[in-house]
Amino acid sequence: MKQYSKLIRNLFVIVIISSLLVSCLKEVKERSEIKNADYGIVIHGGAGYMVPEWYSEEQIKAYEEKLNEALKTGQSILKNGGTSLDAVEATIKILEDSPLFNAGKGAVFTSNGKNELDAAIMNGADLNCGAVAGVTTTKNPISLARLVMEKSKHVFMAREGAEKFGRANGIETVDPEYFYTDKAWHSLQKAKEKELENEKLGTVGCAALDKHGNLAAGTSTGGMTNKRFGRIGDVPVIGAGTYANNATCAISCTGHGEFFIRNVVAHDISALMEYKGLTFDEASEKVINDKLVKVKGDGGMIGIDRNGNVAMKFNTKGMFRGFILEDGKPVIKIFKD
Repeated sequence: MKQYSKLIRNLFVIVIISSLLVSCLKEVKERSEIKNADYGIVIHGGAGYMVPEWYSEEQIKAYEEKLNEALKTGQSILKNGGTSLDAVEATIKILEDSPLFNAGKGAVFTSNGKNELDAAIMNGADLNCGAVAGVTTTKNPISLARLVMEKSKHVFMAREGAEKFGRANGIETVDPEYFYTDKAWHSLQKAKEKELENEKLGTVGCAALDKHGNLAAGTSTGGMTNKRFGRIGDVPVIGAGTYANNATCAISCTGHGEFFIRNVVAHDISALMEYKGLTFDEASEKVINDKLVKVKGDGGMIGIDRNGNVAMKFNTKGMFRGFILEDGKPVIKIFKD
């Protein structure tokens, strides 16, 4: 009789514990399933230790206008039923064509006075992706990355091979002089004087959610000023600087690339959502302002989850960033709130 009573008590305890677990799991799922928007787009133009005193009113206005132009370009595509991939590519091309950022036209110089560009794009619907590194004549590396994704059997192409593939498929090329800007050239001279490799503010990125429920992310950069030995950062490394998965979120990162590669930052955020049930805000905060800080990694991320929730986290003084959701109201920021 005592054994029977003990068995009943044990079964009762098991039922209670199971109910609590189900309740907790339900709560976690509900927290991560908050619907914010049916579509939206978020961008960045680089993170770093910039402060308001570094910029004139005219410079701040110029950055805000270009970020706004980029956002509205992507938002228009999404509003009219276009795909997240199309929105990401078109948005990043606006930023690549601007000398304000370290991507495309405004890319920084390597130690031997060249511009070597990296980019990546990823489709959250099927996890297909494309990346290029070290290209020197491709006007818009983000378009070449998408070409690699859609027109080849590969994910990652570099240097002459990537450019040859691009030319064979009609990608627009330019003389390397196109990428020259006085600002980037003077930055190289200063870095050479001090024998430093410096991270240039201005890597650009975009993440988008379209009306069809598909996510996409892309990133483009000129890398580090005075970089040597064919150095490649996190931007074209899928899962480090760029990642998109319809099950979770789409992310583009910016910062000291070596740390983002070592910590697989973009994928880590997605994994925390998928495997631990964290919300997008919780996961991105954990990775950028906890895990990355502990290893002295500087930088940030922007992204959007499958429910239209936006995250823009950084552990530096500022990050050029902004977003537009279906309400059509742009939000643009540069410094910490």
